[in-house]
Amino acid sequence: MDIQSSKIELVKLILSLETPEIIEETKSLLKTESKQKKIALTEYEKKEIELALVQLDKGERISFDNFLKKVS
Repeated sequence: MDIQSSKIELVKLILSLETPEIIEETKSLLKTESKQKKIALTEYEKKEIELALVQLDKGERISFDNFLKKVS
């Protein structure tokens, strides 16, 4: 199931709720999830991502299978 279908299914489930407590708990959960902080990257991780982007721009790519072989 793709993300859009999942969202539609979720909306349908929410619309079918009749219990105010469950509605409030659901609303609270969704608000909490949207406010959670993203994981901060270390400087090393940021530099590795920047390097990867430069390499991609230069056309330096490998297939996913080769990547898996390399890191295994």
